[in-house]
Amino acid sequence: MKKHIVIDARIRRSSTGRPLHELVEHLQKYDRKNRYTVLVQPDDDWKMTNPNFTTLPCPFPQFSLNPLNELLFAWQLYRLKPDLIHFGMTQQPLLYFGNIVTFTHDLTMLYHVRKKSTVNGPYWLRITLYKFLLWWSHRKSKKIITFAQKTAEDIAKLHPFTKDKLVVIYEAPGAAIVNAKPAKPKFNFGKYIMYQGTAFPHKNLPRLIEAFDILHKKYPKLNLVLLGKTEKHYEELAELAKKHPSHKNIIFTGFLSDAESKWTFQHAELFVTPTLIEGAGLNPLEAMACGTPVVESGVSVMPEYAGKAAHYFDPYDPEDIAAKISEVLDNKKLRDKLIAAGYKQIKKYSWDKFAKEVLAVYKSLLKE
Repeated sequence: MKKHIVIDARIRRSSTGRPLHELVEHLQKYDRKNRYTVLVQPDDDWKMTNPNFTTLPCPFPQFSLNPLNELLFAWQLYRLKPDLIHFGMTQQPLLYFGNIVTFTHDLTMLYHVRKKSTVNGPYWLRITLYKFLLWWSHRKSKKIITFAQKTAEDIAKLHPFTKDKLVVIYEAPGAAIVNAKPAKPKFNFGKYIMYQGTAFPHKNLPRLIEAFDILHKKYPKLNLVLLGKTEKHYEELAELAKKHPSHKNIIFTGFLSDAESKWTFQHAELFVTPTLIEGAGLNPLEAMACGTPVVESGVSVMPEYAGKAAHYFDPYDPEDIAAKISEVLDNKKLRDKLIAAGYKQIKKYSWDKFAKEVLAVYKSLLKE
């Protein structure tokens, strides 16, 4: 019997929404039996290729505790009469109860929430509400899909009742960069190491700059290239960088296209990421796909995704970060080994596999 599955994909155009976007794109190839309603933002013109999949505008904010939004969103979901609903995040209607699957990306907000210049009251109110929403969504969910075993273990430790609900399904590198035709950016990078991603506090970029100060003494012509859309945190980082002796060798590119990003990957001496916590280690996999050696944080999910294809450091120790980068810069044999291991490592991941494993979770709940 055909089942009705609703997927809340309102966040699909954000970086957090990448798994949802790829899931729906690939599910259309593998499920031609069930009927899908994909909730999108009102201005999202996403086109489906499978006639069993339709999009439905959902006018409610992705993050809202407005009681009216809560009630109306829950009412919209009940009217759809789904046999199963998949939420792409733990922020979901408090009053919707049903056959729920939830993506929980990570627990970054619990440990690296960004305090604003307000008194402690509003900050603690926000974090308290977040903790409640996380707990409540996990309570209601029949299955919780996360993207690394390390994250699943952290969730089970935080919420022991989730132990039998957790399913680990691995993400994959972004096809847009991997398949792009390289195009040289307008910058003159010289000889450089690179990072790509946001500048949020948990990305730990100030320590990377401290490590680069150490490297600058040994490699005065080496540049550090930071790829990421210019926003508040990158602006703050750029101001911080001006206080460092290596600041003239630090290049902030702002947003680069997929083609420009691929070129930058391919010509870098290495890719480095000092992150403290992640839900999935994807940027290093994209670097590996471009033939770039990876030097990265040895904590959180990073070793789980990169395996033996990365050279690891302690992200809390700028001297160790600098030392591990230096080892790869100076050791061609190690560099070549990492490149070869990287090409092998990325073969373990694909969005087709991801979609098939999520579909298996759906079927288990639908008793197919």
